Amino acid sequence: MNIPEWLKPGLYGAVIGAVGVGIVGFTWGGWVTGRSAQDRAMTMSHDNVVAAMVPVCLDIARTDPDRAAKLSAIRGASRYQRQDALMEAGWATVPGAESPDCDIAQACLASLDVDAMPEQPETAVDEG
Repeated sequence: MNIPEWLKPGLYGAVIGAVGVGIVGFTWGGWVTGRSAQDRAMTMSHDNVVAAMVPVCLDIARTDPDRAAKLSAIRGASRYQRQDALMEAGWATVPGAESPDCDIAQACLASLDVDAMPEQPETAVDEG
């Protein structure tokens, strides 16, 4: 096929422009492939589920009859083992699940702030 000479610069410009737009779009424009978009969506959904389950974990911890003993066990563990201690306490096992979730345990542990919590909640005594 014979391409006219006057058309060649336009074709070269179109090809170079398309490559340039692709490079700029993927590096600075925020374009992603389908696989990257799917990976990001899965990560975001997992993070949202963990964030939604933290109040459930906190409620389980608040209503646990053995709260004081379990809190002291969590406090007694090293910082690296506190997540495992919280999972052993059963607070990271959400209703309907058979086993605790380590991501929920980590988020719940961060929300509990066990170092700042008192051993037992103070009760107000009415002297009236």
